[in-house]
Amino acid sequence: MKIGVIGLGYVGLPLARLFATKYNVVGFDINQSRVDQLNQGKDLTLEVDEETLKAVLKNENSGETGLFCSTSLDDIADCNYYIVTVPTPVDKNNKPDLTPLYKSSETVGKVLKKGDIVVYESTVYPGVTEEECIPVLEKISGLKFNTDFFAGYSPERINPGDKEHTVEKILKVTSGSTPEIGKRVDDLYKSVITAGTHLAPTIKVAEAAKVIENSQRDINIAFVNELSKIFNILEIDTYDVLEAAGTKWNFLPFKPGLVGGHCIGVDPYYLAQKSLEMGYHPEIILAGRRLNDSMGEYVASQVIKLMIKKDINLKGAEVLMLGIAFKENCPDVRNTKIVDVISSLKEYGVKVTVFDPWADASEVKHEYGLEITTSLPDNKFDAVVLGVAHNEFLSLDFEAIRKENSVLYDVKGVLAVQVDGKL
Repeated sequence: MKIGVIGLGYVGLPLARLFATKYNVVGFDINQSRVDQLNQGKDLTLEVDEETLKAVLKNENSGETGLFCSTSLDDIADCNYYIVTVPTPVDKNNKPDLTPLYKSSETVGKVLKKGDIVVYESTVYPGVTEEECIPVLEKISGLKFNTDFFAGYSPERINPGDKEHTVEKILKVTSGSTPEIGKRVDDLYKSVITAGTHLAPTIKVAEAAKVIENSQRDINIAFVNELSKIFNILEIDTYDVLEAAGTKWNFLPFKPGLVGGHCIGVDPYYLAQKSLEMGYHPEIILAGRRLNDSMGEYVASQVIKLMIKKDINLKGAEVLMLGIAFKENCPDVRNTKIVDVISSLKEYGVKVTVFDPWADASEVKHEYGLEITTSLPDNKFDAVVLGVAHNEFLSLDFEAIRKENSVLYDVKGVLAVQVDGKL
């Protein structure tokens, strides 16, 4: 058995590393610098630490157990399992962008052989694997689906930055294009996933299960975001309300905030798009997306209102934004909603300095055109906005970075405990 993992990002690398503890694995990526770094044992996403990565790395594409990373098709030509873990983003109009899936399917199609199994992990709407990806595999390879080659779907459940719920500790949903293939795919994952697996009856069921996981979270967060707006008007502390309501055994503990990242802020659009194509307009899903997408502008408006109340002149006022990653203690800046806050603040004429010790400055510049600093500025600001709850921010001396007449705005609701009596 030889496994080719296509795409070595936040999902692909941890999975490839895990499979490499038992199997011969080739990790394939089109980014040569990424591959070079990984073969040296360095993962800039920080999902796999250097010691763990080096423990499974091998220096050549040999037949022994371990992981070899490559950009060459020749190195994956003799694999019999291909696992596709490429991103599935949305475009500027929030429409699903399947380009990475098409391109990776073309790549696999070039080396696909009789008897091979292709498993997709990318989050999609029901039907993408069989209706969009399989035709590409058939066209490029010249092989016939479910006769010459087979497919499976096992949705990723990676939580970036989470060192407790790692890939092997999260129960895995599996599926196959035939009952027999479903069993083989399930057995493959079951051999490394200690938390166990759940074999879904069809690929479409597995696709649907994944996309509703994050849609459900998105809707629940939208609800508490709306509550926070209401309670703000009523001058009631939202977290006090949630704490009180949480004393009931079946109350769901969701918190308000900015909803970004590659999953919760994106996946609902995939389900909505398929729904619209079938003639049904999804009311709740899209309403939740609209509300959550509006939160960046809302946060900025609240900061500005507080600055005005303190008679701070907005024109040229200096604001320090703490964090630009989409979540705490993680360098992932994909689809971060902090950029919405920054953009809205700038519309009022304020100057925004972004400090994030976790983020890659070059990546932020490339993705968003923003300059950031990875070290704490030594000047004082008219407003400090805690946008991401990195551990480094929780112990900051906020008095040292604030002007005497200034605003401290805590988006994450974590500083009330950390800064006693100073909010």
